[in-house]
Amino acid sequence: MEAEQAKAKLLAVAEELGHEIRIFTNSANSAASKEISASSSEEPDHFYDLTPEDYYRIMSDRIRAQSQILKTRKMREAEAAARRARITKAVIRVRFPDNYILEAKFQPSEKIESLMHLLMKVVARPDLPFYLYTTPPKERIKDTSKDFYSAGFAPGAIVYFSYDLPKGVAGWPQTGL
Repeated sequence: MEAEQAKAKLLAVAEELGHEIRIFTNSANSAASKEISASSSEEPDHFYDLTPEDYYRIMSDRIRAQSQILKTRKMREAEAAARRARITKAVIRVRFPDNYILEAKFQPSEKIESLMHLLMKVVARPDLPFYLYTTPPKERIKDTSKDFYSAGFAPGAIVYFSYDLPKGVAGWPQTGL
């Protein structure tokens, strides 16, 4: 019965805010990562040898970097505007501490505040303070007035959810959703 109520709540929030929302669990990934770490071994020496493909890729990257230097500011701005115009949506995945993942689609010009507003409507304990961060390295998202494109979250990004409470506080939530 709880699952049905949660689905109904998500549908209502998605309809109210006009965003496509999906929920995933990350339990398979955690089991796979344990398996990979247990079977990890060193790569053979030939793995680190430079291949002709590697050489051509490195050289093309250098040539591309040099050609950026030779472009005028107007040309670089026009290219950046063209790249931005091609991106029509930002898919944001929010990972919760209990291995649930919320995926929502936004316009790249929307502010991070809209993600915070969405999370306040769907988390189990909206009364508790929370924050979002990216990793690596762990960097707290402080400026929520930025749009998704300016923050580097378009066309997609993974952000992490955490409650902003000291450890050992009574009422510490076990789940995010």
